[in-house]
Order: sequence, then C-alpha cells, then structure tokens
Amino acid sequence: MTGTGEGIRTTGAGPETPIRVLVCEDQALVRAGYVTIFSAQPDLEVVGEAADGRAAVEAAQRLRPDVVVMDVRMPLLDGIGATRLLAGPDVPDPVKVLVVTTFNLDAYVYEALRAGASGFLLKDSPPRDLVHGVRTVATGESLLAPAVTRRLVGRFADRILPGDAAPEPAAPPPLPDLAPRETEVLKLIAEGLSNAEIADRMFISRETVKTYVSRILTKLDLRDRVQAVVYAHRVGLVTVRG
Repeated sequence: MTGTGEGIRTTGAGPETPIRVLVCEDQALVRAGYVTIFSAQPDLEVVGEAADGRAAVEAAQRLRPDVVVMDVRMPLLDGIGATRLLAGPDVPDPVKVLVVTTFNLDAYVYEALRAGASGFLLKDSPPRDLVHGVRTVATGESLLAPAVTRRLVGRFADRILPGDAAPEPAAPPPLPDLAPRETEVLKLIAEGLSNAEIADRMFISRETVKTYVSRILTKLDLRDRVQAVVYAHRVGLVTVRG
C-alpha cells in the first residue's frame, strides 16, 4: 500500500513534518501489524508502542504524539480509562485519540466519545481506512461514520456532554452566538460531512470551512468536532431519523 503524503504538515521551520503516532494495543501481533502499516506511509511516523493502558498514558504524556491509536480492551487500565486520562474534559492539554476495537457496540462508542476520543474505528477496517483515520484525527476532524453518528448521538447526546440535555424544539432553534453561515456549517458537521464535503455543499473553499469550524468551536466553547456534533443534536439543530 502506497501512502499519498496527504497528511504531511509543513511547519514554519521549513521541512515537512510527519504525523507522529503512538500505537497502544496489548496483542503483540496486532500491534506489529499497525506499526508496519503506519511505517509504510511517508507522512506517518510511529514514535512509540504500549501494551497496556498505564503504559499508554505514560508514553503519550512523555512523547506527546499527534495521534494515539488506542485499543479498548487492555490490561491494567482499559483503553477508555486511558483515553479519559489523556483527552478527558478535565485534561488541560489533551491528546488526540483514535479508538480502535473489535466491538461495534453503541456503548463502546459512547464511552469512547465521553472519554474524549476524536474518532472510532473497528479493527477489521482495511489498512487504508486505518491510515485515513489517523490522518483525519490529526487534522482536528472527528471520525465517525454518519450512520453511526446519527444513531449514537440520538441515543446518548444528553450524556456525552456535561449538564442537562436541552429539550428538543419542534424547529431548529436560533443560535445567537453563531452567524447564519456558521450555523449552516454546524448543521452539516452534525450530519457527518467532512470539511471537503461541506466546502462542496456550500460552494466555498476548504480553508473557509476550517475557519468556520474554528470559530464555531471557540464561540460554543467546544473541544472538537465530536462535541460539536453532540451539541447540534442536543439543541435540536438536527434530529435523528430512523
């Protein structure tokens, strides 16, 4: 599999900087597979490995990777607990975590999001999707399939973010903190669209979408796109169908 290099970031210092990845997985064979997949990409660099949750937290705090690929079921401390320590609501300098598990259960996804994860994938996802997931999370975008997002957030939105859930109004409510175009972008984020898809839908550039997303997160005091999705569902900007 050949990498596209699309995840490489350019810093002001000059040379291109690869995305630094920490792999946390208790099964040695699976962990070695992840390392092989990521190391084959010119835009990814594996900076460390961990075989249990406690080691994952220590390594992430010490190495400060761009993305932590975290298994759910690990000894000493499970992946959800480790994610909470690295990216939870009380963490001042959170790390981006991509949770990977064999279990496609709403409860696992919910717990991962509540713990602060930026994305969720199944272990049987093809290598291409795993690499794409790391690149996506590294850019600050959330990674949840639209169908999963709608089903999950519809069931758990009142518990993923702190505080009482807002009652769902009959029509999308006005959001006085947001400009009309920002509200439109928030709605599209909540529907599961990527920045590129939002740009195409609204006939604007991807950079403009990024600017809108940044403003939305700042104005609503939200950490990332996952919380933005939950917020939009909680206030009734979008509703779950089916």
